[in-house]
Amino acid sequence: MARALRALRGAAGPPRGPGPAGPRVRFGPSPTGFLHLGGLRTALYNYMFAKKHQGTFILRVEDTDQNRVVPGAAEGIEDMLDWAGIPPDESPRRGGSFGPYQQSHRLDLYRRASDMLLESGAAYRCFCTPQRLELLKKEALRNQQTPRYDNRCRHLTPTEVSEKLSRGLDWAVRFRLERGVEPFRDLVYGWSKHEVADVEGDPVILKGDGFPTYHLANVVDDHYMGISHVLRGTEWLTSTSKHLLLYKAFGWNPPQFGHLPLLLNKDGGKLSKRQGDIFLECFARDGYLPEALLDIITNCGSGFAEKQMGRTLKELISQFEIGRITTHSALLDLEQLPEFNRIHLTRHIENEGLRRKLIRELQLLVEHVYGDQQVDQEVLEKEYVERVLLLRKGHISLLKNLVSSDYSYLWVRPSVSREELQSISAEVDEIGKLVLGLMARQAAVLTVEELNKDLRSLQKQTKDTKYSSMMKLLRLALSGQQHGPSVAEMMVTLGPKEVCGRIHKALSS
Repeated sequence: MARALRALRGAAGPPRGPGPAGPRVRFGPSPTGFLHLGGLRTALYNYMFAKKHQGTFILRVEDTDQNRVVPGAAEGIEDMLDWAGIPPDESPRRGGSFGPYQQSHRLDLYRRASDMLLESGAAYRCFCTPQRLELLKKEALRNQQTPRYDNRCRHLTPTEVSEKLSRGLDWAVRFRLERGVEPFRDLVYGWSKHEVADVEGDPVILKGDGFPTYHLANVVDDHYMGISHVLRGTEWLTSTSKHLLLYKAFGWNPPQFGHLPLLLNKDGGKLSKRQGDIFLECFARDGYLPEALLDIITNCGSGFAEKQMGRTLKELISQFEIGRITTHSALLDLEQLPEFNRIHLTRHIENEGLRRKLIRELQLLVEHVYGDQQVDQEVLEKEYVERVLLLRKGHISLLKNLVSSDYSYLWVRPSVSREELQSISAEVDEIGKLVLGLMARQAAVLTVEELNKDLRSLQKQTKDTKYSSMMKLLRLALSGQQHGPSVAEMMVTLGPKEVCGRIHKALSS
């Protein structure tokens, strides 16, 4: 056993331990598809814990089930972590001192680990065929029992094992489960233990194809990558006693465990991956800000002193306390996401540096949606686009709202006939002249407040037109729409030159 242990220690990086640099945590997704909100939440809690305590956040790709691996998924997951603003410190892409960070590239390490357990007697070779295992499963289900391995090969003698090996029979490695599991203190659920030997058969830890199962790979990797805290989904809580038996068999000190409660729909149902609306790529494509997603998935759960909308990542990290995570499932109401996004989009618009990025994105959106319909290139100028953003700040949930039909007047001149305007007020010519005169006098920068006062003064100069009718007429002339922002805001956004041009066009059509 000592010889196997020495060989194993020479196969990877330094042994486990938090060290002076703070805790080391990992997010270990399987590359079977897109990163979804449940995975983002697990990654975020690991990230917050690491950064709160000046630690290290690691991305480890767990691709041992090769039949389910989707090409490009591993790269996509890391892309989405970068997009979300929680990039790993160590990963397949970034590297690090504890790599490789992809389990399919660590097969020799797992083989050495299983050899160590075989040599110590903590594991054994199983020669049961898939057909036999399937019969065991069917028999258990027929008897309304939970399927479990009957530990048949546990009792093979060394001579019987040698004979089967000499015949070239296929085999896997199983770990001997023993009774007498010691309780452990979970960071979320408190003291816990599960006598797995009473309810499960000995689990496979190394498959016949040389790939490990989750149980072996994670214990070995967490040890040799120096993982100090394992924060993962509550579905792994009952397996933790099994993992602690593995640590004991290796003679290693285990990390601390914390199991995160489930993230569910607002009605308590499971988040459906099949709907496609919980994948980060979908939210990014639809224009949602990563800050809004981080905000909503933490606001619906626990780990904080209070619920609060609009927290930045920096605020989330500073306010996060692992001891405040409760065992209650987090209920996610995605209907609230637009409001979360509105709050964070407002913050982006107010920040000069972030606003520059939004200006460019909106310019591209306008070009994509309206193309040749645009008034002219002036609507793509930075000053104009910036004015649109600042005036609509707090009124829009998504940047793409500004290229919807409701805001088409910002980018395309409306086609409104004189007859349409006359149906609202017979004083259309008088109103037009009054507005044109007002625009000619506006040498300084227009403001909504001042224009509102000026427009009320103009209405008093008409004979029979009510203020509401005059606003309806001007809104139609300027935007071709019956509803929308205030007329004063439209005029400020468009500017004096464009307002005059649209009034002249409507009066002469």
